[in-house]
Amino acid sequence: MRFTRAFFAVLLLVKSSTLLAIDLSLSIQPILPKSEILKAYQSLADYLSKQSGHTIRIKAHTNFLTYWSSMRQKKGFDLVLDAAHFSDYRVAKMNYEILAKLPDSVSFSVVTHADNLIFDVDELVLKKVATMVSPSVGAIRLLSLFPDPMRQPKIVYAQDSRDAAKRVLDKSVFAAIIPTALVSGFAGLNTVMTTQSLPHMAFSAAPEVPVSVRDKIRKALISAKDTAQGREVLSKLNFAAFEATSAKIYSGHKSLLSNELGY
Repeated sequence: MRFTRAFFAVLLLVKSSTLLAIDLSLSIQPILPKSEILKAYQSLADYLSKQSGHTIRIKAHTNFLTYWSSMRQKKGFDLVLDAAHFSDYRVAKMNYEILAKLPDSVSFSVVTHADNLIFDVDELVLKKVATMVSPSVGAIRLLSLFPDPMRQPKIVYAQDSRDAAKRVLDKSVFAAIIPTALVSGFAGLNTVMTTQSLPHMAFSAAPEVPVSVRDKIRKALISAKDTAQGREVLSKLNFAAFEATSAKIYSGHKSLLSNELGY
């Protein structure tokens, strides 16, 4: 009888812990096509699932328009890895918590083909310029350079930043705005100007995610560089590490979204 009671006690404990496991979505900003996001970030979802004891599934989005709409409705945004302006928006408007960030900062550069040397962005008025659809940082930065609606370039929407750079090189567009870090990867580009930097991408959690789960995920992210499994995941994503951060670092960057529908 004593053995039976102990057996059922253990069984109940195992069953209870299983029931406590939850499914969480991890949204990634659509800097790549949807299929590539799912493939590229699956290792991160697997790693965090194992480290947290919960099931984390990648939520990919078609483009920044649908991403922005879904974000405001909190559809598939339990956990998020994305840019500074979106991270700050969710902290300020939706009570999200930033858990970690990628090191350093990011900026964007306006580039042309080496054959098309220009020295001022005003020379891009009425010329084709490629960027990802707004409210991506690149599109917002590009439009901010041309406040006069009568004097703007002809914006061509690219699938991603690499696609934008390739269009410059094949001369189907005159210029593009792409992450500065990508410029050196394409021979034959001329940099016209570089924008002000933003903090690098942040990993944040919705207020509905239990605090204990947030703590496990924060620890897993920050300690990834210190374990073989973590370093393997970082290497696949071409990330150096995740580091500790705070909402203060991102404060104010939501203003980049102030002209977007639904802000």
